[in-house]
Amino acid sequence: MNHFQYKGFTLFELLLSISIIGVIAGGILALDIPAQQRNDLDTTRDAIVQSLYSAQIRARGVDGDSAWGVSLQNNAITLFKGSSYATRDTTRDETTEIPRTLVATGLSEIVFTKLSGDPTPIGIITLTSKTNEVRTLSINTMGLVE
Repeated sequence: MNHFQYKGFTLFELLLSISIIGVIAGGILALDIPAQQRNDLDTTRDAIVQSLYSAQIRARGVDGDSAWGVSLQNNAITLFKGSSYATRDTTRDETTEIPRTLVATGLSEIVFTKLSGDPTPIGIITLTSKTNEVRTLSINTMGLVE
């Protein structure tokens, strides 16, 4: 009588295990994408608010004897010295990237007047994720973000 005892896994068991792990991992990733995009929205909103406040403080403090502003374009937030993004002092630029999963619409450039810190123009910036979640920033006449 010849009895063989096999130890280990069959190919079927191995493929079944890999398939189950793949399904579980796929489910976890699908749940995590909206959470990541919400985090990107909140982080980007905070970065824009920080840049706006920094520009206003620098303009009020007459840093560099100049107005200061913030520009939103090409997936970036740029804090700049000058009365417009086009005529800015590029050596003073401070740039923060916006995740490519987000789109910023509305105001694309806000400049704060030297000494008074008054913003021009006033209005709304809207951030939208690929899952259509939205964060809205409203800049009022005093430069406050709501």
